[in-house]
Amino acid sequence: AVVSTQSTGGTPVVLYAIFGYMLFALILQATMPGPRAEGPVTPKGNVPVYKDNGFLCFLVTIASFVGLTVYLKQQGLTPTIVYDRFDEVLVTLTLFSLVFCAVLQFKGYFFPSSSDHGSSGNLLFDFYWGTELYPRVFGLDVKVFTNCRFGMTIWPLLCLIFALKSYELHGFVDSMWVSCFLQMVYFTKFFWWEAGYMRTIDIMVDRAGYYICWGCLVYITGFYTSVSLYLVNKPVHLGGPLSAVILVLGVLSIAINFLADKQKQDIRASDGKCLIWGKPAKVIRAKYVLESGEQRESILLASGWWGVGRHFHYVPELLLAFFWTVPAGFENLMPYSYVIFLFILLTHRTFRDDEKCGAKYTSFWETYCKLVPYKMIPGIF
Repeated sequence: AVVSTQSTGGTPVVLYAIFGYMLFALILQATMPGPRAEGPVTPKGNVPVYKDNGFLCFLVTIASFVGLTVYLKQQGLTPTIVYDRFDEVLVTLTLFSLVFCAVLQFKGYFFPSSSDHGSSGNLLFDFYWGTELYPRVFGLDVKVFTNCRFGMTIWPLLCLIFALKSYELHGFVDSMWVSCFLQMVYFTKFFWWEAGYMRTIDIMVDRAGYYICWGCLVYITGFYTSVSLYLVNKPVHLGGPLSAVILVLGVLSIAINFLADKQKQDIRASDGKCLIWGKPAKVIRAKYVLESGEQRESILLASGWWGVGRHFHYVPELLLAFFWTVPAGFENLMPYSYVIFLFILLTHRTFRDDEKCGAKYTSFWETYCKLVPYKMIPGIF
């Protein structure tokens, strides 16, 4: 679905690339095997069910891209046409997302997938926020597609495309490849842990409207990839020692983030009966009530990394983003736009998380906050 600038002109190639990839991603989402995974119970009492095939889809996608690139290069073509026509990519995705979100809004009104739907009474707000929490079309979860199979998969593909463009223009540049490597480690961790992502605020709280869908289709594509895009035209030569230091610190950051997420998964899998850092896990069994009046229970972990801060796992995620950005140097502020945005996003999310959990768990959350008084950094925040 990707051809060279010499053989075709303009927008049709972009359309083939975008919609060809979307079809490919949908086929993988539907056909790749994976174990059953469940999301958290919704306020309406529904339990979303997923096929946990994200890691396999990611591997097949990257392998297919590498194979396609080798084939195109043998034909004198290149997938970096996407870089050359990136403005057209963003315009096309923006227009598509507007139509896509309008269709989802209509679907939520008349053909909802579950009882977790509704209208605010304001058409414009419904378009922005969405009308369904877990919309599905032909059995495929829409947010799995927009958030994971498109947004979080197109990002590594663009990272590789921009790195290849840099190589075509400048040869090997260590800053680009250090940044690209750290990002690829992050993506690998994300898809390995994808079932855990289905329990985050993006999925549990945010409906499938413009806010989430445009963000995953367009904002991730155009903004999250900005460091790699910048490095194509602004190569920086780091040298071996500095490259090694950045790589080690970046990998350490993602390792801490992974271990923090793993502690929470281990707690759920063992019903709170496991060791954290060599000691019995400190947990709170928090009861909450669904809209139907049915009482449920969740486990709140208050030891390990989750005893350091209620949202400590955001700290290594921010550090990792900094380490894959710092190879760009300090000549311009632009490549740090994503790090600044992520800092604001995650800081704000700690307040959203606390508000949601406080309303859900009431006195149990108050007890938890006394055990873990800081949001992210002990003694600071």
